[in-house]
Amino acid sequence: MTPRYDRAVATPPSDGVTEVIVSTREGYDRWAEVYDTDGNPLVALEEPEASRMIGDVRGLAVADVGTGTGRHALRMSREGARVVAIDFSLGMMARARSKPGAERIAFVCADCSALPLPDSAFDRVISGLVVEHIATLDPYFRELARICRPDGFIVVTNLHPAMNLQGTRARFTDPATGAKVYPAGHDHLFSDFVMAARRTGLVIDEMVERTMTADIVGKAPRAERYVGWPALLAMRLSRAPK
Repeated sequence: MTPRYDRAVATPPSDGVTEVIVSTREGYDRWAEVYDTDGNPLVALEEPEASRMIGDVRGLAVADVGTGTGRHALRMSREGARVVAIDFSLGMMARARSKPGAERIAFVCADCSALPLPDSAFDRVISGLVVEHIATLDPYFRELARICRPDGFIVVTNLHPAMNLQGTRARFTDPATGAKVYPAGHDHLFSDFVMAARRTGLVIDEMVERTMTADIVGKAPRAERYVGWPALLAMRLSRAPK
């Protein structure tokens, strides 16, 4: 059974594996070492959907909010975008900055709900697999809307709420201890996303749900138990006309 998701506690091992919840920042600092190699099936499902939604970014200014190890930022930079990548985990950012092409990206260490970026500065804003770790959605959506140009749009992806019913949340296996580590987070319902967008002046232009497929199992074997389940929620949002 997954332990409470919002407190830093350890649970007694039921299967010989200790489960521990740590703060979100500490969790991602520790996860950075293996994030790109631990076979996360959600990442494999999310990346093509995020790429489709964000579209052609050549010549555009793009903010990657919650960049992690830079998987979206580096791809978009290669495609010709001017990218600013934001994250509050120094461990994840260090991993991103060590990769080829990172010198073309501006990295900013900041919390997603208080971005040190100017108003209406970006043609596109993307925030991938971040919402699970946001306690209150309104400040987060408000910041994404603030930095996006009126004629631009925002792409947000997240673990599908149905996966929470299975007790599935962001986690990794610590290579040093073998423990399952959960960066602290928060469950959100569909209505939470819809109402937060409405309250912060955003319109949901597209919302899709993607189920885990057998193809993903070939890339990430631990996806097998989730085949057929809705695993990804992805949204494209724009600023409501005034």
